[in-house]
Amino acid sequence: MIKIERAILSVSDKTGIIDIAKVLKKYNVEIISTGGTAKILKENQIDVIEVSQFTGFPEILDGRVKTLHPKIYGGILSIKDNPEHLKQINQYNIPPIQLIVCNLYPFEQALKSRKSDEEIIENIDIGGPTIIRAGAKNFKYVCVLVKPDIYSEFIREFENNNGSVTEEFSFKCAKEVFNLTSRYDYIISSYFKSKVEKEILPAEMNIHLIKVCDLRYGENPHQKGAWYRFIDKRFEREIFQGKELSFNNLLDLESAYNLVWQFENPTCVIIKHTNPCGVATGQNLIEVYEKALECDPLSAFGGIVGFNRKVDRKLAEILIKRFYEIIVAPDYEKDALEIFKKRDDLRVIKCPEKIRYDYDFRTISDGFLVQTPDDIDYEKFEVVTEKKPTEDEIEALKFGWKVCKFIKSNGIVISTKNQVLGIGTGQMSRYDSTRIAIMKMNENFKEIPKPIVLASDAFFPFPDSIEIASNVGISSIIQPGGSKADKDIIKRCNELGISMIFTGTRHFKH
Repeated sequence: MIKIERAILSVSDKTGIIDIAKVLKKYNVEIISTGGTAKILKENQIDVIEVSQFTGFPEILDGRVKTLHPKIYGGILSIKDNPEHLKQINQYNIPPIQLIVCNLYPFEQALKSRKSDEEIIENIDIGGPTIIRAGAKNFKYVCVLVKPDIYSEFIREFENNNGSVTEEFSFKCAKEVFNLTSRYDYIISSYFKSKVEKEILPAEMNIHLIKVCDLRYGENPHQKGAWYRFIDKRFEREIFQGKELSFNNLLDLESAYNLVWQFENPTCVIIKHTNPCGVATGQNLIEVYEKALECDPLSAFGGIVGFNRKVDRKLAEILIKRFYEIIVAPDYEKDALEIFKKRDDLRVIKCPEKIRYDYDFRTISDGFLVQTPDDIDYEKFEVVTEKKPTEDEIEALKFGWKVCKFIKSNGIVISTKNQVLGIGTGQMSRYDSTRIAIMKMNENFKEIPKPIVLASDAFFPFPDSIEIASNVGISSIIQPGGSKADKDIIKRCNELGISMIFTGTRHFKH
């Protein structure tokens, strides 16, 4: 047991500090305190010894130096059953300290409030991290409290043990100390890096995550899952209704957010297993939803539907006629939200901002693969065939090419102007992806709108995909180029009367 006879209270966040001080006084614990904390304790008729009185040295440099003194740290770091330590603290008249209640200057809040660099620097705490780390290192003899939400647990522990706490409780508190200081230093380090570091992929990369919530399970029920976010990043989502989001829901939502915000005009995206099964742009959301659904109504069942405009009542009435897991949009009319309530199982999410990525992370057994996001459409837009694409074909090619960035390799998108007609994704051969895209188009469209174009996320190694594309009326193709077979591919396009664009940019998505 750690018998608490003397405590230091020094907090920026004063939440709960009076309650804890009153309990300490009830057990005759001597309280040492600093400026602002001492003031509020005295105002509440709680006797304190100010740090300057305790150390015999004043607070200096506008409060930058308060607790950094041997009398403080000797009392914290001394090992109470070490004869040499006991001899020294007696020699120098250093009273032992068994409790520290301290939280840190609000550096993170200073960043968020966009204060000046000078104000941000002043919110870098020096004494706070030092004193709580010292106490946590000596957890067998010193208990450290750094979060107001642990005060009630401490009070129960303290009173149940007649003014003492267990070593197990102190160890738990020490863990919280090092979690806090690690996070605090990470945020400060990130601030300095943002000012001086110009490398896109630096020599060292720290990743600091905070749990948002546990998930029901991972991709499958036998896998455990949780949602974490970067400490210094937050993407706003407002959930109006529906059960909690699953692991797979979050992945699909990300795909929907990503793709739908690629377009300026009103757009609808229907996502299934992170791949789009329908995409369309146009003049209004009802039109684009119906066109996106037309692409693959069977696969759309249970999917995620994304929009880049406010959803109104009329659209909501149409959407609830089919089963979808999630609707996501930048905003909703109040009447639309009332209509969605008729479907308790439907999650309705507001996502007002476009996603911005710094890095794309993929896990491997011993770490991460890190890359910059795939945010370039194409390096060039070069016609390589004898036949030139028409203006309508160019519009369709650009539309299909955007969608092609967001499907798994090998990826093929067949489209017309502003509407996907068929998608083949994630196949081991480009030829199979092309056949699947053609099959989807033929199954879902009785009358296929013109022009019909094809986008391929990487080059064609053989002309077989070109030949079957020609058989269904595809008149223009967009692809990166770069194959040893490029000359043969171009020649075959010329023979078949198909125009072709090289972009110089590949869009593999594994």
